[in-house]
Amino acid sequence: MAFEDLAVLIAGVASGVLAGAFVTRRTLSARLRGLESDLRHSSEALSRQEHTAREEHQVQDLILDSMQEGVLLFDGAGNTAFANAALEQHLGGRPDGISQLYPPALREAVRGAGTERRVVTVEFERGEPTRWLRATAAPAGGEGSVLLVVSDITETKRVEAVRRDFVANASHELKTPAASIQAAAETLVSVAARDPAAVPRFASQLEREALRLSRIMADLLDLSRLESGSELGQPVRLDALVREEAERFEERCRETALSLEVDAPAPASVSGSARDLSLLVRNLVDNAIRYTRPGGRITVTVVPGGAVAELRVADDGLGIPTRDLPRVFERFYRVDRARSRETGGTGLGLAIVKHVAENHGGSVEVTSELGRGSTFTVRLPSIGAAAGDTRAVG
Repeated sequence: MAFEDLAVLIAGVASGVLAGAFVTRRTLSARLRGLESDLRHSSEALSRQEHTAREEHQVQDLILDSMQEGVLLFDGAGNTAFANAALEQHLGGRPDGISQLYPPALREAVRGAGTERRVVTVEFERGEPTRWLRATAAPAGGEGSVLLVVSDITETKRVEAVRRDFVANASHELKTPAASIQAAAETLVSVAARDPAAVPRFASQLEREALRLSRIMADLLDLSRLESGSELGQPVRLDALVREEAERFEERCRETALSLEVDAPAPASVSGSARDLSLLVRNLVDNAIRYTRPGGRITVTVVPGGAVAELRVADDGLGIPTRDLPRVFERFYRVDRARSRETGGTGLGLAIVKHVAENHGGSVEVTSELGRGSTFTVRLPSIGAAAGDTRAVG
């Protein structure tokens, strides 16, 4: 091969090598740019996922901390993994592990849920004033973790106690006149033929006990209805309503030599139920009559105001001992049981008054001095009264 031909061959090979190297470098550069783009996209996606996870975690924590139920999570070793704010409030702090739970019944419930893998529920008292708590421990996962949920059931317990007391008291109150009616009826049957002169006396007793039973039933029905609220919205002239109710007691007051006065010189209007407000006034006046001696005085006063209308029923009767004042609005509570039975009281009148006042957004309170009388004061939101309107219901 000539020298010239060899030079041409070497030049060709060198040119091909250079061209190949150039192509390889360009391909590598493109691949590096693609890899860089992929890494950037992956980093952005990972950042978005972290942000989303962080937001979800924050929302989860917010939800758990806003719950009224306490939530406590133990890991498989019995250590605390999570506790929300409500849990710390219910238990008085955050336990580090199962061994720090109190009372012992709660500790055993959590351990039982962890070892036996079953749901365990316990109720216990805690704190001062005492609160009732219900705790439910349940297995969480397959490694011995336990989730504990703690709820405050104090109000539920209180309602249950009130309901039990109410049923017991109602049964007792209904049983007494029912037994008296049965006894009077049996006696009436036995004496009707051999002692006709005794018939009016036992018939009168029968009528009296039947009337008492009817009043108890009527008050129970009113109280049950009022617990569901009152139908509000009517403009009611409180001063006119008081005058109408006072007229119902005129004959009864004459029979017992009582003075019943109404002091309502100015219009006073409230928004509410005329039916229920009449019931409120009726029970307050009836209560005053029952506990005022013959010859005594009862005054019903209506005081209009810009925001609040005030109703006062005052008497100069027997009065209420200081120790009994906080309880007079309880169902079936009587200051003087003997006198209440003698006068036919049901023990529900003042409870009805309290429900009506509260249903209307108002309040009732009592002041009393033993032997010198009592004053019951009801305050109700006022809506102002139209001049010259004398109707009880507008």
